[in-house]
Amino acid sequence: SALRRTATRQFRGTSTTPLRFFSSDSHDDFAPQRKEVEGEDAAMKMIQDHVDSNPVMLYMKGNPSMPMCGFSAQVVHALKAEGADFSSVNVLDYPDIREGVKKFAEWPTIPQLYVNGEFIGGCDIVVQMHENGELKDLLKEVETAEE
Repeated sequence: SALRRTATRQFRGTSTTPLRFFSSDSHDDFAPQRKEVEGEDAAMKMIQDHVDSNPVMLYMKGNPSMPMCGFSAQVVHALKAEGADFSSVNVLDYPDIREGVKKFAEWPTIPQLYVNGEFIGGCDIVVQMHENGELKDLLKEVETAEE
């Protein structure tokens, strides 16, 4: 059809600039900051530090802009829908954190959400709280505590 030919012409070779995704000559200041975690004790200490210093802390697979599992994606969606400002750790990058967080909360699955230092739950609990309004109320407590 004429419409298809026009659309194809519009997208075929319209740009002479090559696509650049990531530059290998970027300065180290812009690289992700990763700490080495060796052993269960170091992992538990780091988890405690994360939970204590971040009012809303999510341990997930992937990151908020690119979750690597559907359960993590659902929790991120719920938090974003509530307008929450939250910190996260990609447990796939840290095997000791991945195992440590399960022991820390005595909860066998990931994702795990902590609010004001308290373990809230995993995907099913967070999604249910989002749907019934409890998550919004809980996150209001964070805003009040920060003021």
